[in-house]
Amino acid sequence: MVDFSDSTTQYAAGVSLLALIAAFLMVQPTPLVKWLQKKNYQYEVTFSLYMLTPTEKFVFNSVLFLTLSMVLIATIVYLPGHVKFLTLRAYYYMSGDAALVTSSRQAADKLMGSATEVLDAASGWYHAAINGSATTATAAAAKEAATQVAEGLKEVVDAA
Repeated sequence: MVDFSDSTTQYAAGVSLLALIAAFLMVQPTPLVKWLQKKNYQYEVTFSLYMLTPTEKFVFNSVLFLTLSMVLIATIVYLPGHVKFLTLRAYYYMSGDAALVTSSRQAADKLMGSATEVLDAASGWYHAAINGSATTATAAAAKEAATQVAEGLKEVVDAA
C-alpha cells in the first residue's frame, strides 16, 4: 500500500497526474493545445530555432529565459520606485517648493511696492520739471526716493 502522508509521495503522484493530463491533451488536441502548438511553431520559425541542434536550442532558450527573467524581476523591483520618483519630480516641477514660493512671492510684493514708489517719485519729478519747480527740491526728492528703494531692496535681499 502507498503511504500518501509522505510529501515525496504526494509530489510524485502530483507530477505523474500532471504528466498524464498533459499526455491526454497532446493526444486529444483542444483549441488551447492547437493554439500553443501554433505559437511554439511561430517562435521556432521567427528565431530560426528549427535549424539548431537540441543542445543549441537549449542554450538559446536558457539565455533567453534568464534575460527575460532578469528584466521582469528588475521591472517588478525597481519600476514602482522609479515611477514614484518621476511623479514626485514632475509634481515638484509643476508646483514648486512651498517655502520657495512663499518667500519669492513676498520678495516680489516688496519689489513691486518699491517699484511703485519709484514710479510715483518719477511722476512727481516729471510734473515738477514741467511746472518749473526749483531744482533743489527735485534733487532732494530724488535722493529720498533712491534711499527708500535701496532700503526696500536690502530688506528683500535679507529676507531671501
